[in-house]
Amino acid sequence: MNFFADILSSLFDRKLGIASHVEDDNKPIDALCQALLSSRGDVSGMSLAQLILDRYADLDDAGKLAWFSLLANDMDVPAEVAIVAIKAYQDAPSAKNYEAMTAAVEPARLQLIRRLNQTHDATAKLVAMREDLIRFLPEHPNLGKLNVDFKHLFASWFNRGFLVLRPINWSSPAHILEKIITYESVHEIENWDDLRRRLQPEDRRCFAFFHPAMPDEPLIFVEVALTKGTPNSIQSVLLENRDAMVAEKADTAAFYSISNCQAGLAGISFGNSLIKTVVQHLLRELPQIRNFVTLSPIPGLVKWLRETGNFDADATAETHRQLAAHYLLSAKHRNGQPRDPVARFHLNNGALVDAVHANADKSKNGMAQSCGIMVNYRYDLSRISENHEAFANQQTVIAEKSVKTLAAEIEIADRAT
Repeated sequence: MNFFADILSSLFDRKLGIASHVEDDNKPIDALCQALLSSRGDVSGMSLAQLILDRYADLDDAGKLAWFSLLANDMDVPAEVAIVAIKAYQDAPSAKNYEAMTAAVEPARLQLIRRLNQTHDATAKLVAMREDLIRFLPEHPNLGKLNVDFKHLFASWFNRGFLVLRPINWSSPAHILEKIITYESVHEIENWDDLRRRLQPEDRRCFAFFHPAMPDEPLIFVEVALTKGTPNSIQSVLLENRDAMVAEKADTAAFYSISNCQAGLAGISFGNSLIKTVVQHLLRELPQIRNFVTLSPIPGLVKWLRETGNFDADATAETHRQLAAHYLLSAKHRNGQPRDPVARFHLNNGALVDAVHANADKSKNGMAQSCGIMVNYRYDLSRISENHEAFANQQTVIAEKSVKTLAAEIEIADRAT
C-alpha cells in the first residue's frame, strides 16, 4: 500500500507542479520566495517550494552566493520592529505580547526554509544547500547568521527522537553499501573485498543512523570489531586473512571507525547518541560483552609536535607513545579543552583514556598524522555519567594510571610561537 501511495503522491505532486510552474517560471527567485512566504494553500506552496529548489539546483557558484546573500540580508530580523515588540513584552509579559515578540525576532528566512521543506527530497536538498553555504563561509563571514539559522533548524529536524538505527551488513542494499565506501573517513575502504571483510564476518558489526526524510542517506555510521580483549592496532582489526571468531565468545566491542556522512549537517551531533544506542543494541544481542572501547586515531599529534618543537622523525616508537600520552592529557585547545578533536568527542561522552599504542596505524595517513600512534578510549558503563560531569564542569581528562605514568616519562619542550 505504501508503494502505491508513494506513486500516487509523486504523480499528484508532478501534475500540480506542471500546472503551477507555467505562470511562475519567468518570475525572479526573490519574487518566488515572497510568493511562498505569503502563500496559504498547501498545493501552491508545494509547487513554489519545488520550483525554488529546482532553480537553486541549476545555479552556479555566483548564483548560489547571490541566493545566500538574499536570505542573509533581505530576509533578516527587522531590528526596529523587534525592539518595539521586546519592549512591549518587557512592559507587559502576557502570552499575546510573547507571541508577538517571538514572531518579530524571527527572520523571514527561517520561515522560508521551513516552507521549502515540504516537497519530495526537500530535506536532503536543504542539507546539500547548507553544504554549499559552509563552503562560502571562510570568504563571506557575513553569511554566518544564515548558517546559525540553518543549524538551529537542523538541530530540531535531526533530533535523536527522529533518527533510526539500522544495522549495515553484507546483505544491505548495494546503494547503501556504496555510500559506506564513499563516506568512510577514518580508514579508507579500498574496494568491495575490503568492505566485505568489515561487514560479513560474524565478529564484525556496522550501524548507521538514518532520518525518515532521507531514508537512503546514512547520517553517521560506526564500525565495530567484536574481540577477545582490547585491540591495539588497526592492522590486526583489518587483517585480510584473519580467522573470524564466534561472536558469542567476544568480551569486547571495539569501535574502530566513526564517520559523519553529510557535510551539510556539520555541527549537529550524532556520535554521542550513536555510540550509546549501539552499546544498548549490542548488550541485548550479546549480553556477555563487558568492555566497550574505541581504537581511535590521534589526528592532531604530529601538527602539535611540529608547532611545539617536539617533532623528531628519528625518535623511537616508545618516545612517540610517550609524547602522544602527554599530548592527550595536557595539550589544550584555546577554550581550555583537550586540543585533539577525537579526544574532546570521547571524553565529553564520558569515556576515559585507557591505553596508548605505538605502531598501531602503519598506513600513510596514520604515520603522517600521529607517527602511527593510536589510543583506546574506554566506555565504563558504571562511570560514564561521572566522567562526563568531570569533563564538562572541570575539563578533567580522566585517564588510567598507566597512561598518566607514560606521559610523565617524557620531557616536553615548549617552543610554540
